[in-house]
Amino acid sequence: MLINDFKVFYEYIKERKKWSLVNSGRLCDLEFMTISFTNSTLPYMDANLERLGDLVLGLGANVVTLLLILILTVTRRSGTCNRRKSYIEKSVLYVIPALGACLSFVDLVMLVRTKPRRDFIPCFVPLSRFAMWVVVMLSSKFSCSCCVFTSRILCFWWIFRFLTEAFHLNVIFTLQTLEICMIMLDIAFGISINVLRIKQTPPKNSSLEDPLIEEGDDQRDIEKASSCWDLYTFGYIGLVMKHGSMKQLEFEDLLPLPPDMDPCTCCENMLRSWQLQESNNSSNPSLFWSISGVYGWPYFRLGLLKVFNDCIGFAGPLLLNKLIKYLEKGSGSSLGYTLAISLGVTSIFKSFLDTQYTFRLSKLKLKLRSSIMSVIYRKCLWVNTASRSEFSEGEIQTFMSVDADRIVNLCNSLHDMWSLPLQIGIALYLLYTQVKFAFLSGLAITILLIPVNKWISVLIASATEKMMKLKDERIRKTGELLTNIRTLKMYGWDNWFADWVKETRATEVTHLATRKYLDAWCVFFWATTPTLFSLCTFGLFALMGHQLDAATVFTCLALFNSLISPLNSFPWVINGLIDAFISTRRVSKFLRCLEHNKDSSTDCGLIPEDLAVFVEDASCVWSRNVEEEHSLTLKHVSLRVPKGSFVAVVGEVGSGKTSLLNSLLGEMQCVHGSILLSGSVAYVPQVPWILSGTVRENILFGKPFDSKRYLDTLSACALDVDVSLMVGGDMAFIGDKGVNLSGGQRARLALARAVYHGSDLYLLDDVLSAVDSQVGCCILQRALLGPLLNEKTRIMCTHSVQAISCADMVVVMEKGEVKWFGTVTDMPKSIFPSLSSSNEFDMSSSKHLAIRKETLSIKKDEVSEAADIVKVEERKEGRVEVAVYRNYAVFSGWLITIIILVSAVLMQASRNGNDLWLSYWVDKTGTGVTHYSTSFYLMVLCIFCIINSILTLVRAFSFAYGGLKAAVRVHNALICKLINAPIQFFDQTPSGRILNRFSSDLYTIDDSLPFILNILLANFVGLLGIVLVLSYVQVLFLLLLLPFWYIYSKLQFFYRSTSRELRRLDSVSRSPIYASFTETLDGSSTIRAFSSEEHFVARFIQHLTLYQRTSYSEIIASLWLSLRLQLLGAVIVLFVAVMAVIGSQGNFPISFGTPGLVGLALSYAAPLVSLLGSFLTSFTETEKEMVSVERVLQYMDVPQEEVSGQQSLSGKWPVQGLVKFHNVTMRYNSTLPPALNHISFTIQGGMQVGVIGRTGAGKSSILNALLRLNPVCSGEIMVDGVNINHLPVRELRTRLAVVPQSPFLFQGSLRENLDPLGMSEDWRIWEVLEKCKVKSEVESAGGLDTNLKDSFSVGQRQLLCLARALLKSSKILCLDECTANIDVHTASLLHNAISSECKGVTVITIAHRISTVLDLDSILVLDRGILVEQGNPQVLLQDDSSTFSSFVIASK
Repeated sequence: MLINDFKVFYEYIKERKKWSLVNSGRLCDLEFMTISFTNSTLPYMDANLERLGDLVLGLGANVVTLLLILILTVTRRSGTCNRRKSYIEKSVLYVIPALGACLSFVDLVMLVRTKPRRDFIPCFVPLSRFAMWVVVMLSSKFSCSCCVFTSRILCFWWIFRFLTEAFHLNVIFTLQTLEICMIMLDIAFGISINVLRIKQTPPKNSSLEDPLIEEGDDQRDIEKASSCWDLYTFGYIGLVMKHGSMKQLEFEDLLPLPPDMDPCTCCENMLRSWQLQESNNSSNPSLFWSISGVYGWPYFRLGLLKVFNDCIGFAGPLLLNKLIKYLEKGSGSSLGYTLAISLGVTSIFKSFLDTQYTFRLSKLKLKLRSSIMSVIYRKCLWVNTASRSEFSEGEIQTFMSVDADRIVNLCNSLHDMWSLPLQIGIALYLLYTQVKFAFLSGLAITILLIPVNKWISVLIASATEKMMKLKDERIRKTGELLTNIRTLKMYGWDNWFADWVKETRATEVTHLATRKYLDAWCVFFWATTPTLFSLCTFGLFALMGHQLDAATVFTCLALFNSLISPLNSFPWVINGLIDAFISTRRVSKFLRCLEHNKDSSTDCGLIPEDLAVFVEDASCVWSRNVEEEHSLTLKHVSLRVPKGSFVAVVGEVGSGKTSLLNSLLGEMQCVHGSILLSGSVAYVPQVPWILSGTVRENILFGKPFDSKRYLDTLSACALDVDVSLMVGGDMAFIGDKGVNLSGGQRARLALARAVYHGSDLYLLDDVLSAVDSQVGCCILQRALLGPLLNEKTRIMCTHSVQAISCADMVVVMEKGEVKWFGTVTDMPKSIFPSLSSSNEFDMSSSKHLAIRKETLSIKKDEVSEAADIVKVEERKEGRVEVAVYRNYAVFSGWLITIIILVSAVLMQASRNGNDLWLSYWVDKTGTGVTHYSTSFYLMVLCIFCIINSILTLVRAFSFAYGGLKAAVRVHNALICKLINAPIQFFDQTPSGRILNRFSSDLYTIDDSLPFILNILLANFVGLLGIVLVLSYVQVLFLLLLLPFWYIYSKLQFFYRSTSRELRRLDSVSRSPIYASFTETLDGSSTIRAFSSEEHFVARFIQHLTLYQRTSYSEIIASLWLSLRLQLLGAVIVLFVAVMAVIGSQGNFPISFGTPGLVGLALSYAAPLVSLLGSFLTSFTETEKEMVSVERVLQYMDVPQEEVSGQQSLSGKWPVQGLVKFHNVTMRYNSTLPPALNHISFTIQGGMQVGVIGRTGAGKSSILNALLRLNPVCSGEIMVDGVNINHLPVRELRTRLAVVPQSPFLFQGSLRENLDPLGMSEDWRIWEVLEKCKVKSEVESAGGLDTNLKDSFSVGQRQLLCLARALLKSSKILCLDECTANIDVHTASLLHNAISSECKGVTVITIAHRISTVLDLDSILVLDRGILVEQGNPQVLLQDDSSTFSSFVIASK
């Protein structure tokens, strides 16, 4: 069949030449030429290649043109292009196509008449040209014809047609008058429509052009300011790059974000698609199909561009084949120059296609990324706590930091899954045309590797899934460590907790190692495949009796090189797809969580008008998966709360008070009954949630500013004095989780937020526990019972006797049930015995309130002086320092670094040696003078192949081992440095910013950095090998090398300086996203209660928009460089090709080597286009990824605590428990007033001392100074006569027992929480639990081995922290208001237990309840960091003028 095809094509050539030459009397010459042609020794496959190329270049060009015109005409007809044509336009669109159709018809008729037999194949080319001109004439009749023929894609395509048509005619036809006329008409029409295009305003885009070439509506603003050339060459980034090379870039310097890339729009589109997916497939909605619904069609259209781009890529090897054959013949015709120039122009054209495809794909990826991140964020806001209980906080953070990026990489992998096999298939077919069936030997190796790589991919998927679970766990533990670092340092557990994180990391690394070593095998198999392919193919071809020539060998080498990229990329594509689908399933599972429907719980139409809360037989659980009766948290609760009433919810610790409020908020899963609310809701949680921002932002919470209500709110919540003392007033910045506020200030700020909102229903969870009695009285009178809230419905969980006595109704909870509900006067004393002593005070007697009055005055000039509590994230300037690379090499190990470098160089040398040996073989067989047998040449070739394979294996595994070693060392060094950092560092650095290092930056160091370093090294040695071979083959290449290197260095310098700045801006803009996300996770229930979801989504969108701008500018800058580098590479290809043609004609005094060496140079010059761009891209990407190492190293250089001490401790220290403060002054920040101001006091051993004072007076600061959490500015602290500054800080903290103000339990077993070091027996633990009144709760929860999640209330957690402190058996026990969140009766029992258990122990109690300090040995009264009073409480109580006496009176 192939022979018949060849004969038909030969007849076609013969007839065309006969028709062209009949009038010139050269028919006899033609017959002689054809006889010579048929008897020539041209290879059989050469004719097939020519036939394939002629059909593609001739017929294909006409068909593509015809289809483009038809499609554009159909799409433009619906447009609004109805203007009248000018005379010039009519002449272009009517006259030229008419002439072209006439000439094409004459050409077709003459060809049919001269055909000896019926065969339609030779008629295809003129027939297609005739059809094309007819379609042009018909399309010109439509009113939209001007828009069609002046569209960018058609103008650009017609220019490209010149090359294809000219090349086609140059190869096949002898250019006679008719042929020249048709070419001139083509050129005239192409030039004319391009001139018309320039003269008129660009028309509206068509649906076809939008994804291919044309800039869409999203670039309208840029189009107005930039020329068409700038748009194609990305010249509009020039101003940004100019700024980046001269100064440090700021966010204002970045490119504006196109409108269709707005994260808000992307989020809305994705949400609509996900909701449609949920409605169509409610049981198992898929995120993948949701993404397809939004971005599937644009992604498909990009695939069409990729098909065209990939096919153009094979024009290079075809042109190379023809050029080498031309050089072998040594003809003096001009065809060689045509081929050489076509080779260069094809490279240029492909450069534009590559960058345009990458640009469109990158924009799509950015839109997808913003969609995924914003949808995950929205889901966190709308999913209640019960639905979210299936996922840990670390897992949800991983969705945002890792899974979102993996899903975005799906855009690359999906197209590559069909594109790479297509490229491989075309390359294999072209190999068949060169070496017949010999290529099957190489194909067999590839096929054999498919099941091997599939098996490896399955193992990689399994290891990745396990690694991701452990990564979630590690990030969760790291988040716990960072959140509770102050408490961990108090306990001296920071080292132990760090080791716990390291253990999880070690397990994670085992799976990471599995993945890396499997990846190394993938790299080995696919990197050695081209070498094995060439060995087997050429060996079998030679053994089949064929003679190797330069054209065959180096065309095959060029095809082998084109195989390298798809073959090497294929395993990474498979891995990327596996990762993306795993992440898609993970995120889909999260998005399937049911959202809380507020309308169903706040429907005023279903609730009586006089009721604010209606609960009927409601049973609730904290997890959606638990509905058993014995697991119910709330059991059959019925409650009716009238509007405007003040309801107190009381009960013992763990009775279900907080759960009741959360059930009203909809945070729990209601498995039975109904819960209905009327009106808007405000919520104050037991642990106040404080937003990173100013005081005003925390109070407004997205509401408009109302000056009068704002000032009234501050006064009612007793915040006016505190705010007036802050530098900057209410514009003072509050750090992460309110680190620069006291516990009472945080509670009052959260209350002020609720009061300001003016909601209908207020749910308050123990808001008075964190404030002292005076402030509590003020809040109760002015806020809860004052004019701002007295007509509102208020439900408050409390242990405060004063608040209970003022309540309209009381709800008594017991074991998740409503034990009693009624008025205070009707409540039996047996239910709440402590209430009887509370009815003596009169809340209206304001004379007892000793609240200081100061005017709140906030001036504008004070705002600028606000204390910079949270430091702005630092970013380096200039290039990434050499020290960063050196540090990474140190982390990897110098030995392994040297092994990697040496193996890479030797691997490239063996590969170049393999190609040079092939060149030598070709030259010897071509001249017919050979001294060796074919077996000898094959043996040497085989030796090169084996050496290359071994070195490839060494390099792959060395990189895997070095990357793993660096990952382990970086993580361990980072966590050790952070653990030893002082507490001020964590106060000034948001935890999200630090967690960003442990998530995104560490993921980069784990995975991306070794990968891109491997590519960089391969590109570098490959480029070095090509330069050396080209210099050896063509000496004149050295003349080009110097100017080329100068331009190349200028480009890379101009780009690298900007890319570094953009990468740093990218990292800086990413941190607020994760910080905001972490913050939102903690306060999502508060946000939902206030119905402020949209406000926080808008804040997140702002952060995301900034992140998108930096990424967008970064991509445009990268494409700017890539295009220019590829154009430089095209110049090199053109130079080498033209010089080879000149040298073949013998007109140059310098020899350019043998045909084999020239062919080798040409085959090496072709991939230089992509290799140059790949090298600098990989170099720049490496520098960008190194920014992650740089950022991690920043936190390895943080200040360190003085861990070691000058004095060692004995085994029993402290023995007496004597504590002495002498003239101690302490500040939390140099810009803040002193927290302790020249404090001096002595606590004798065994004494129980209470510390009281107004909120923010400095009570907790005494413990901070005693535990050396904050350094003292002056003075000294002595414990048992030893200056604590001389002691090892961790040993000091482990010798003291402390119960912090905020209870801390980490996720793990109860035994680990109470005794993580395993120092106590079980019986001792149970004994202490019984004394702390939580033994029964622990037993019901499952015992000491139960895993802690949300099993215990805040009050129970505080009791467990007390049990933990008592287990230490220390001589000094520090209690920071440990009974604030428990009821009065339990608190009384606990104080009795402490008194009996801690005989002979120095107990320092920070208290807000006056009743807890009345029976102590001594008290310290603080005010603004000054000790104002000290003495026995009973003695001070007798003195009516004492400060303590006023506190006692105010508490009654």
